[in-house]
Amino acid sequence: MLDREGYRPNVGIILVNHKNEVFWGKRIREKSWQFPQGGIKYGESPAQAMFRELHEELGLKPEHVQILGRTREWLRYNVPEHFVRRESRGHYKGQKQIWFLLRLVGKDKDLSLRATMHPEFDAWRWSTYWVPLEQVIEFKRGVYTQALRELSALLKQPKAETRFLRQRKNKRRGTVQESDSEGSVMLFEAESVQPSEAVVQQADNAKGVTNAMGKKPSDKLPVHGQTTDKSQRVSGKKMATHSTQQIKFTHQEIRVGNMIQVETKVVVEQEYQRKPEEQ
Repeated sequence: MLDREGYRPNVGIILVNHKNEVFWGKRIREKSWQFPQGGIKYGESPAQAMFRELHEELGLKPEHVQILGRTREWLRYNVPEHFVRRESRGHYKGQKQIWFLLRLVGKDKDLSLRATMHPEFDAWRWSTYWVPLEQVIEFKRGVYTQALRELSALLKQPKAETRFLRQRKNKRRGTVQESDSEGSVMLFEAESVQPSEAVVQQADNAKGVTNAMGKKPSDKLPVHGQTTDKSQRVSGKKMATHSTQQIKFTHQEIRVGNMIQVETKVVVEQEYQRKPEEQ
């Protein structure tokens, strides 16, 4: 079935897994690799032809996939004359295709290259989305590039696994253990930095100064050197109570690769002294 311009209606299928890797099939008894594709029969819609080709070439059923989208327009490629049968030469130019992007929601074992008596592929693998096209027959490469580029906008990036799932310190070995996104464990030496203690002294009139936590000193918490006088009667004598508070910040630094992890502890020390006050 050809249109007026001499192009045969066709569907192409880009099947991706949960990692956004694409199905890549090796044509039977050939060295070239390609995406699944097939012609649209008379009376079929592009979607119906896609599901039929999906089962014939990959053995998958509609419940095994999720349709993510399709190309808006027909993508065309011309077939060189020496690839065209003699009886079709003169009026057959090539193919026009609607490309579908599908997500495999089943498992790899659901794929079968022998679902029919006339298989298209004899091997397959998962490849990166921007698959190298050197193994694709030359006259199809332009359409492949157009389809991959247009449908890439419909792909969501796979969820990145947390790189610090099992980060912990090994005190005996002095190492830090970290799980990477591939699930394997990486060990690397942690550069140990001795704790440094900084005593922050603040004057009574230092109103605009902020501490290491990014907060201004509270009105309820006297700063270092501030004295609070309270008078009270003890055994008939008037006693003056003096309280002095000192704020200390202790920093613990651990260097892990290019990252420095800092732990800050705030310690408030308060001293009380009572002296008799002259009457």
